[in-house]
Amino acid sequence: MNILIDLSYIVASILFIFGLKMLGKPTTAVRGNQISAIGMLVAIVATLLYSGMDYRWIIVGLVIGSGIGAVAAIRVPMTSMPEFVALFNGTGGLASLLVGWSEYNKFLSTPDGTLEVVPVVAIFLAVLIGGVTFTGSMIAYAKLAERIDGKPTLFTGQQAVNALIVAALVISGVFYIMNPGAGLSQILFYITVVLSLVLGVLVTIPIGGADMPVVISLLNSYSGLAGCAAGFVISNTVLIVAGSLVGASGIILTSIMCKAMNRSLAHVLFSGFGAASSTGGGSTETGEVKPISAEDAYYVLEAASSVVFVPGYGMAVAQAQHAVRELGDLLEANGAEVKYAVHPVAGRMPGHMNVLLAEANVPYEQLVEMDDINPIISSVDVCVVIGANDVVNPGAREDESSAIYGMPIINVDLARTCFVLKRSMRAGFAGIENPLFFKENTRMLFGDAKESITTLVEQFKSS
Repeated sequence: MNILIDLSYIVASILFIFGLKMLGKPTTAVRGNQISAIGMLVAIVATLLYSGMDYRWIIVGLVIGSGIGAVAAIRVPMTSMPEFVALFNGTGGLASLLVGWSEYNKFLSTPDGTLEVVPVVAIFLAVLIGGVTFTGSMIAYAKLAERIDGKPTLFTGQQAVNALIVAALVISGVFYIMNPGAGLSQILFYITVVLSLVLGVLVTIPIGGADMPVVISLLNSYSGLAGCAAGFVISNTVLIVAGSLVGASGIILTSIMCKAMNRSLAHVLFSGFGAASSTGGGSTETGEVKPISAEDAYYVLEAASSVVFVPGYGMAVAQAQHAVRELGDLLEANGAEVKYAVHPVAGRMPGHMNVLLAEANVPYEQLVEMDDINPIISSVDVCVVIGANDVVNPGAREDESSAIYGMPIINVDLARTCFVLKRSMRAGFAGIENPLFFKENTRMLFGDAKESITTLVEQFKSS
């Protein structure tokens, strides 16, 4: 039976690796997700084959977890997916913390019990990383769901307090690892639990909403590392492999997000970006805003030979992705070349816009990355910006006093004409004013994005 379990774990690990590889391309992402899910099923079934299982509690957990997952999958809208992912990361971290805590209590309750160095260290890491992941993810969820203010929360001596907590955790860890069964080590262990939870809050509250894509990927990596540590705690091979894959991919994705924002991870975590002012430190823009009606926008689009849609979080809020796809189809039928340009940090989590466009069945070949669209954007007749703000802000290219100066953007202001669909002139999630709205070739189409796009669709259908 043990041989069968080990072989099943190898199969599950292989499926995880192939599934993760396939997630790297839009054309194979769905199948990669399915293959990974099959791998997880194999791992769960194999684990249930261990002797000594109390299946009553397992069945209770299975029913409750499956019920929550099914309801969430059906009811959670795409606009709430970022905070939903944050909740998933948090529960993963909490699970790892509880595994480490449980194994430590099991050790303490066993007379003359001994722990080898690897499990001792793994328990400490599972508790530490799991605690930080849990509370950090809950703060990220609260910010994304607007339960609390999305702006950075800063106070005097914040970094010093964080440094003291980290130092206390290191000291506690050293004493605990040297003699995990001692009375002082038990006290320090529970102090570690509390401090890890506090640290998760303190390292997340200074991060502003504009940096949430980076935070989500980083917390995802933390949850994987915590799971990997939990795997070493209970000597579970497939948990170690799965946790390592999640941890590594999360770190790589975090690096990609930081590169897309032209900022270091340390700057994201410790700068308190967006806290200073509503203008983000940039110069105050003045000029004439040129609004346009949907009817007039139709005539411009009808004559265009190339159109690029640039989606942002506003498209998700308006749930306009299906209307955008329909308008794109009509433009193609009218002879225009249509593309969808997606910035790496558009939305509030990595891949947010890609998921929305895939939900609307936008052809994969029409999706283009920032680096591919920018060289040809000056030849584009019309760029249609749908709820995006910071990722198309030319201040990142032109205004050295702007907080996002140097951040790569989609240069929509260089197109022949730029339509910006917004409800109002409010700044984006980063709280930075956007000079794009005042450019000579920019026209503001105010109102709900879905209603505006639907009006354009009706104009094309009635012509």
